[in-house]
Amino acid sequence: MHGMQEVLGLVGSSISDLLEGYRTGRVTPKEVVDTIIDVSSKMTSNPIWITYPDITNVQPYLDRLEGSDPNSLPLWGIPFAVKDNIDVEGMPTTAACPAFAYQPDTSAFVVQQLVNAGAIPVGKTNLDQFATGLVGVRSPYGVPVNPDMPDLVPGGSSSGSAIALACSLVSFSLGTDTAGSGRIPAGFNRLTGVKPTRGLLSTSGVVPACRSLDCVSIFTRSTADAALVTAAAAVFDSDDPFARPNDPSNALKTYGLWSESLTLAVIAPDQLAFFGDAAYAEAYNRTLGQLVDQGVEIQTIDFSPFVKAAEQLYEGPWVTERFIAMADVLEQTPDVVWPVTRQIVAGGQTRTAAEVYHSIYELAELRSQCLAAIKSCDALLTPTAGSHFSLADLEADPMGPNQNLGHYTNYMNLLDFCGLAIPGLDTETGQPFGISLVGDKFQDVRLMAIGAKLEDILHGNGLLAEPTGAGDVGDFSDLAQVDIAVCGAHMAGLPLNFQLTSRGAVFVTATQSSAQYRLFALEGGPPKRPGMVRDRAGGKTIELEIWRLPAEYFASFVNEVPSPLGIGLVETQTGKHVLGFLCEQAGLAGATEITDLGGWRAYLATANR
Repeated sequence: MHGMQEVLGLVGSSISDLLEGYRTGRVTPKEVVDTIIDVSSKMTSNPIWITYPDITNVQPYLDRLEGSDPNSLPLWGIPFAVKDNIDVEGMPTTAACPAFAYQPDTSAFVVQQLVNAGAIPVGKTNLDQFATGLVGVRSPYGVPVNPDMPDLVPGGSSSGSAIALACSLVSFSLGTDTAGSGRIPAGFNRLTGVKPTRGLLSTSGVVPACRSLDCVSIFTRSTADAALVTAAAAVFDSDDPFARPNDPSNALKTYGLWSESLTLAVIAPDQLAFFGDAAYAEAYNRTLGQLVDQGVEIQTIDFSPFVKAAEQLYEGPWVTERFIAMADVLEQTPDVVWPVTRQIVAGGQTRTAAEVYHSIYELAELRSQCLAAIKSCDALLTPTAGSHFSLADLEADPMGPNQNLGHYTNYMNLLDFCGLAIPGLDTETGQPFGISLVGDKFQDVRLMAIGAKLEDILHGNGLLAEPTGAGDVGDFSDLAQVDIAVCGAHMAGLPLNFQLTSRGAVFVTATQSSAQYRLFALEGGPPKRPGMVRDRAGGKTIELEIWRLPAEYFASFVNEVPSPLGIGLVETQTGKHVLGFLCEQAGLAGATEITDLGGWRAYLATANR
């Protein structure tokens, strides 16, 4: 079929592009996996992988997809990498310590959720040993590097996961984030890094670092991809004592575009720290300037409470959790632990219970101060890192650069905040520079919506383009996005919603039709579906959701719509006409009218009683 570069191009684009490649028959999962294996085998001098992609390990996941429809699962055939402190059935877990290695019987809960959604774990990636570090070089397996920046640290501890994605070997990857390990590597490699609310993603089957603070993180190339993967992964795990049910206001499947005015808190200029890196300081100021030029309002805040909280992670008693996680190895075979890691963690032995409680009290007070500082803003924006250090910098000072990298990240889990790292504007010499959005717990989808807007402002992703109106329903050549009104199984959280989200569609708004439609529960299924017909005389308002779909995927989406349903023009309660689902009259035979319930969700609630 296609050459290696063409396959890698699809893997290295967006998840939506690869899914469309599958749907159109342009490529198959087997071709994608074979290419990943082939390319990885030629990159052994760059130790990205600890367990390399291998057909023996991957074949069961390919077999699972055999004969199924690419439209059947939201991540059908999407290859991903897994940080090697997260269990994958059939692959050893090492935490970058060969003497610690074990063979898990099952995959980590979060990995299994992604597999259930159709994704393919292709290998295990290198990391700072026991996930202790933000530099990405503390591994006996070697230092994974971005081929475009071989002299610079990759960022850690999830270094291999970030580099695998940066090299287009996967479409997304899993890391972990206790102190910034899911954000620093994103910032250094032009990636999007999700540091979710603590407990939103299960940590069952994850080697602990600081168990009460640990988060599984996600690396993607955009907030749209991040929302798609996070929504598939964020299933509540009742067997994880640190898991927390998601807040209803944080419904990840309603990821949309931030359409309101936007006010961001930013750090007071005299409190910014770039550690002598003038290029990073300039990139930050230029990034902020472009946002302001495009209408984003900023408010400066006092960042000192955040810094005080960050200091608690390693200078306070929380390092004891790292010691607990590694105690057996440290006591039985201490020489197998990376020297710098051993030095850091050893301090956890001497902390007292009194120190822990004092820290808890102080953090509670600091959390209140930090929330007060940003309460009048939609989110906090900071640099992801103050400088991008070189391998030579780290060799000269093994501790200092790592400590500095935590300046903008270490506080987040201690304060129970969530975060999203996205690319900012590169430095003048083309070096990646990243920014991070910060919000309170369970504001993940809010940060993604803001991130989508910032992506568009900074990188021109076209996400904010408005359709030009109804016009000719068959001509979308001039549109970047198409708005579609859905009234049934394609709504957020319902069985067919992934047919939109897997194509990069984003939620715009919940609304109602004008008062001239009737709704019916059609025969057939699963899944059960409604049919909406226009009746100017006897109609009523019907609950709708508007989703915005990249125009290039509109045709393949419409091709999935079965008779008697079709796409026509639907009038909303504001009088605007938007493309949406309508039903042929002939399809109503045997259907049950549910117009008086006002919408499909109300009908489902009634039917499930």
